[in-house]
Amino acid sequence: MTSQAPLTYDQAGVNYDLIDPLKITAQRAAAATASHLAGHGFSEVKASRGESAYVVDVGPFYIASIVECLGTKTLVADEMAKLTGNSFFAGIAQDTIAMAINDLITVGATPLVVQAYWAAGGSDWFGDAQRAQALVAGWKAACDTCQVAWGGGETPALAGIVEDGRIDLAASCTGLINPKERLSVGDKLGPGDAIVLLASSGIHANGLSLARKLAERLPQGYLTEIEPGLTYGEALLAPTALYSPVTEALWKAGITPHYCANITGHGWRKLLRHPSALTYRIHAVPPKTAVLDFIQKQAGQDDREAYSTLNMGAGFAIFVKAEDAERTAQISRDCGIEAWVAGTVEAGPKQLLIEPIGVRFSEDDLHLR
Repeated sequence: MTSQAPLTYDQAGVNYDLIDPLKITAQRAAAATASHLAGHGFSEVKASRGESAYVVDVGPFYIASIVECLGTKTLVADEMAKLTGNSFFAGIAQDTIAMAINDLITVGATPLVVQAYWAAGGSDWFGDAQRAQALVAGWKAACDTCQVAWGGGETPALAGIVEDGRIDLAASCTGLINPKERLSVGDKLGPGDAIVLLASSGIHANGLSLARKLAERLPQGYLTEIEPGLTYGEALLAPTALYSPVTEALWKAGITPHYCANITGHGWRKLLRHPSALTYRIHAVPPKTAVLDFIQKQAGQDDREAYSTLNMGAGFAIFVKAEDAERTAQISRDCGIEAWVAGTVEAGPKQLLIEPIGVRFSEDDLHLR
């Protein structure tokens, strides 16, 4: 354990208490625009408001859409390129697509089209052939994994807005919920359901502000070994897992989730995302990946702080009927992603009880759905 003072996410420059009120205000304003859909003969699925993807009823099927920014993981890739001479942007491309697709699939959608937004601090960024080609190759490879079309994108050079030598990456994704029975917005979620957790591949793309701040404390920075042959920087840059192959395989197997949660910002508090007053009781905690265990120890975080910020080994949660739980976990394993039947949903106050580590989160701990 580090002897330095504990490092929190707030100290790394990210304070959800300040960010979330704006999100809530924006959601309220956005909800007031839903009436415009009627003029086109369509309507929104109101329950998708505040969920990870927005859903529109177009008659024979639903359309779901999402836009997501990668965040600051590119800064780690940039520093590691300087230190090693290697480009990590193929993995960064997968991270960006995963941020959008892993949100889209929570509502039961099949990803259909991805669009790219690559905003550089200047045209010179695109002149680095190794880096640019890695970004393109990684983007296409992630699209192939998810069986989604890459429709196009935008590549602005934003000198004065984006720092010179840097790039801001984002992706939007549109998907279909067809047939309509695939819709998953939590209306079927209830007591007796099982919670299946799917393994993460590492830190994914949330908590990087904290991870970068921690690197400043380490004597060798990103080149610090966290286990033999694996540096801190390399571990941070493990690409985010893509979970759409699992959700597609579940549908083919006849399993329709009652609810899903992409465990990103807010960490395991995302398991409280659904508005219903339910208790989520976790009896089995997945093992932490090496980099998350390292971050928790070196940052001096207790379990409550760590699980409220990082994915701690579980990148996606699927809520299913109890009788489908073991088969859901096995289907995920068959897709190459480890999974665990980790808990149950119960009647009671809205809270998350992570029993093996004695941590409890209540509704007050999640400011934003």
